[in-house]
Amino acid sequence: MANDRSHRPEPVQRPEVHLNLNVRGLKQSATVAINDLSNAKSARGERVFKFGLGQSPFPVPSSVLQALKENAHQKAYLPAAGCFELREAVAEHTKRNFKVSRSPEDVLVGPGSKELMFLLQLSYYGDLLIPTPSWVSYQPQAKIIGRRVFMIQTSAEEGWRITPEEFHGICVDDPHRPRIVILNYPNNPSGFTYKSAYLKEIAEVAREHRVILLSDEIYGDLHHKGQHVSIARYYPEGTIISSGLSKWCGAGGWRIGTFLFPPQLAWLRQAMTSVASETFTSTCAPIQYAAVRAYQGGEDIDLYLRSSRIILGKLGRWCARRLLAANVQVDLPKGAFYLFPDFSTYRDKLAAKGIVTGADFAKRVLEETGVAFLPGSEFGRPEEELTARLAYVDFDGGPPLGEVMAGGGTDQLDDDFLPKYAPKVQEGIDRLCEWLEG
Repeated sequence: MANDRSHRPEPVQRPEVHLNLNVRGLKQSATVAINDLSNAKSARGERVFKFGLGQSPFPVPSSVLQALKENAHQKAYLPAAGCFELREAVAEHTKRNFKVSRSPEDVLVGPGSKELMFLLQLSYYGDLLIPTPSWVSYQPQAKIIGRRVFMIQTSAEEGWRITPEEFHGICVDDPHRPRIVILNYPNNPSGFTYKSAYLKEIAEVAREHRVILLSDEIYGDLHHKGQHVSIARYYPEGTIISSGLSKWCGAGGWRIGTFLFPPQLAWLRQAMTSVASETFTSTCAPIQYAAVRAYQGGEDIDLYLRSSRIILGKLGRWCARRLLAANVQVDLPKGAFYLFPDFSTYRDKLAAKGIVTGADFAKRVLEETGVAFLPGSEFGRPEEELTARLAYVDFDGGPPLGEVMAGGGTDQLDDDFLPKYAPKVQEGIDRLCEWLEG
């Protein structure tokens, strides 16, 4: 009986792994990964300064929260393109804030602008051109779909902007090839933006070569002076404006994004809507109805935005000036809540510590100071470049926002405002600078 194997279970056969080649080796999104790592270290009792994930520190406006409560009962599937009331409000918001006229029929709503960007690349056959430094997910999305990607290396001297001359040089080599060029401004990861004269020149090149521009303007309402200009004003027939509620309305977890198409690209909008109907079906109904209130604007939303800009602008300039005082190359931010400093002035000292890449630098700083950020290589820059993105949002934005709004949105803030409301951001920047100088 001891030798009877008839009742023994068969060994479990491990299934073969058949990953799509476009997905094989794909890492988790760098911003998500650094946030998970930071949270894990915090859970172990370590003091961590979370400059890795770009999440708005401000609460959702109270009137928008109230609208969500009032629409919590909404449970029906809405149109794949989004409910009419929301598309109408988005079109009105764009006209009111950015002087770009669109109709509700030109708007497509999705569960985050990231999903809409993915559907765009899936629906349109063409190369993707991305000026670097760029947001971390543009290139991986193209890889998943199997599109050709061209990373356009910019420079700090040009303010990390693509030049019209370089743009033209890329297109003229193969003038009939379909292309999508991504412009993102105010920019993640650098906080820069484009001036009108620059946008006009880029628009002329795009028109000459019939390039589709995906203008990622999700930080447009967070231009620190409220002076954002959309390139769609100068190239209306070929520009898709991407936006959403995550940044300017503090609603990242709500996952709602918008695309605004020109009428000339109605065929592309219709194709994306068809794909949307076969994938996510429609965006969360209660969130859509609450978003109507956000996009309708009004005095309370205007005050909320003005106050948010004042706080982010003041804090961003303080961080940049502290880095400049430590001999780090960085520009003062113009919008959003990011800095993209270059630490190459410390290259020799860092090399003596065995640090020769941006990834080495970020890892060592986190280990020795608790300051968490992402290296420039995650944003399309060369591995050996000692650049990094710092998201200066590790603070509770509710109390400072309430104080500024109570004062009517004045920018006359006391000297103790930042130490009072954003001490962790200041301490993290100080630790980084002291580590460099030491």
